[in-house]
Amino acid sequence: MPRESSALPAAVLFDMDGTLVDSEAYWMRAEHEIVVAHGATWTHEDALGAVGQALLTTGGMLHDAGVPLEPAEIVTWLVARVNEQLREAVPWRAGVLELLEDLRAADVPCAIVTMSYRSQAQVVADGAPAGTFTHLVTGDEVTHGKPHPEPYLVAAGLFGVRAEDCVAIEDSGPGITSALASGARTLGVPAEVPVPPRPGLSRAASLKQVDLDLLGRIASGEVVDLLGAGDLAG
Repeated sequence: MPRESSALPAAVLFDMDGTLVDSEAYWMRAEHEIVVAHGATWTHEDALGAVGQALLTTGGMLHDAGVPLEPAEIVTWLVARVNEQLREAVPWRAGVLELLEDLRAADVPCAIVTMSYRSQAQVVADGAPAGTFTHLVTGDEVTHGKPHPEPYLVAAGLFGVRAEDCVAIEDSGPGITSALASGARTLGVPAEVPVPPRPGLSRAASLKQVDLDLLGRIASGEVVDLLGAGDLAG
């Protein structure tokens, strides 16, 4: 049945890596390549620890692991390498394109809120149907990256709405912390790392489980846990 537009979020704010696109593997490949090229050491656990972090934080981690470049230089190399892979293929996560199509049909605007840089987010946005994403908020254009709430506050501001009236969709701990701290209704969908329960956090195993009805429930303040033992009243 059709839903009233008032029941839907004012906007849906999507994290990118691990949420919209299964690109964490691209990042991990790039990290591995730069480490090997410089004879440094970078474990799979190190790579998992970098998921969702601001890129300069990841650059600092790689520098500390033995890559003899400044963090900003490391980030420049990583971004270029991941962009190469994205231009070959945008690895949309399961259920993403269907959900984006439903949101467009319901006139719910969408944004990408990512710690990746604009050059990268633009590649992903360009791979979606034209006009899918109204705004991009990227790691090179905010003062404070995730887990700070600034990226999601900026995104809501671009739409002229309160963060509390938006639904944010995230896959990583830093991103979820950012979204919750902004006041946005937040849905965690795990990718490379688990999404443990948190107060106020809705969860789903896959975006294939997410539809307009579910987003409307979350937008209304309900906490829905499809990874736990049933739905939780919020």
